[in-house]
Amino acid sequence: MKSTHLGRLLPVVLLAVSVPGLSADDAAQKANIVYTDPANVDEDYYFQGEYRGWQRSQPSHRSSRSVGLQVISRGEGNFEAVKYYDGLPGAGWRQDARYLLSGSRQADIVTFPGEQYDIVIEGDQALIYAADGRLAGEMQKVYRVSPTLGASPPPGAIVLFEGTPTDRFRNPKLTDDGLLLAGTETTDAYADFLLHGEFRIPYKPFARGQARGNSGFYLQRRYEIQVLDSFGLEGKFNECGALYKTRSPDVNMCLPPLQWQTYDIDFTAARFDDAGNKVSDARLTVWHNGVVIHDDIAIPNKTGAGKPEGPEAIPTLLQDHGNPVVYQNIWLLPKDGGAPARQWVRSLEQIPPVPVYTRTPPWPVTLHIGD
Repeated sequence: MKSTHLGRLLPVVLLAVSVPGLSADDAAQKANIVYTDPANVDEDYYFQGEYRGWQRSQPSHRSSRSVGLQVISRGEGNFEAVKYYDGLPGAGWRQDARYLLSGSRQADIVTFPGEQYDIVIEGDQALIYAADGRLAGEMQKVYRVSPTLGASPPPGAIVLFEGTPTDRFRNPKLTDDGLLLAGTETTDAYADFLLHGEFRIPYKPFARGQARGNSGFYLQRRYEIQVLDSFGLEGKFNECGALYKTRSPDVNMCLPPLQWQTYDIDFTAARFDDAGNKVSDARLTVWHNGVVIHDDIAIPNKTGAGKPEGPEAIPTLLQDHGNPVVYQNIWLLPKDGGAPARQWVRSLEQIPPVPVYTRTPPWPVTLHIGD
């Protein structure tokens, strides 16, 4: 297997899939195939996700090492995977090497051939074989859940959306099962605040890059925290969790599509003097699925197509980028609320940075990030 360090991306094709013998029109149509219901997906979706276990470089048990795997569906039985030593992102991996694999599915088995090790996935188990055929490792499929998923609004919080139509968003559109669709903004403007939001990205196996479940939390319509299916990618400045085209997340904490994810955002607006000159940048801390990905950073300017900076507070947007991204359980806590705001930030800061996993059968098991 070949190692890639930070600075390289998994191979991507923008907007359309390059398949031998497939016309551009057919490729474009495939790129638009979208699944929004976890109960109604293709056969490949079952294999996509996260696996964790052990690997031995030598037959001796003393050579055992923790290992993690993220498997990404690329459509029609094709897969990519990223292998991590010491655990998964946010859960043991030390953010050094990432090992990239390509694989395919035959019936109910997905195989990833490599130079030193092959990985074979059947059911919820991924087996690692050395070049000499020796069983060198075993991983089990896991489902991680953000520790702030379903978080209740603290005292003083403004509930923006809780599953029913709300006057806190302008012209909100809901799915039949009561989820909020992207493409709305808050009716009121807020300056300094804590924001909790939960989102679910659609599954688009043939789409690539910015076409793969694009949306975003546009704070004050000026600063975008990107929402995108970046599961298994490196975590660049235009991927999920990024301060769009301005700063990459410290770690890519994106979970697989169709799994609920959370952002917890601590935002302080830029400050201006009486003459309208900026005297201090906006500041931001973001927890993605309970893990800090931006830690009290300064935001030098608006991001992307954001509104120009200014002294006045303006509404926050859930960006519509033509993808059926859905939201739930959104609330905002003004930071001038005092103790409740400080307590909520303190609770986020106390989430363990390296979660401990407990192998408890039967598999697959749901593991809360931070447990």
